[in-house]
Amino acid sequence: QVQLVESGGRLVQAGGSLRLSCATSGGTFGSYTMGWFRQAPGKEREFVAAITWSGGRTYYSDSVKGRFTISRDNAKNTVYLQMNSLKPEDTAIYYCAAGYYYSVSYYSEADQYDYWGQGTQVTASS
Repeated sequence: QVQLVESGGRLVQAGGSLRLSCATSGGTFGSYTMGWFRQAPGKEREFVAAITWSGGRTYYSDSVKGRFTISRDNAKNTVYLQMNSLKPEDTAIYYCAAGYYYSVSYYSEADQYDYWGQGTQVTASS
């Protein structure tokens, strides 16, 4: 059974930085496209970033482009999200997701992903 465990979320001042990690187990990490999504209170889950199985391509939402960076270490079965210049509107629960590379065509759509973590809370205070 595939498991995803996020970590690294915490309270930070606006303008600060955080790095989230998502460790996977129980599957073949190199087979997965990995994504980060977030959900703020009262809002729908939204796409943040995605990275292909090899790490060769990355995708970002317009709201985080230029501030966030997604990366992966296939040797450690881990995907990361480096978040810089955090804004109060980045406050949300951040979820990591995994989808088989051959089945994820639309990286920003949550239903393309097969496995999800439990989420980690990020709060950027003004």
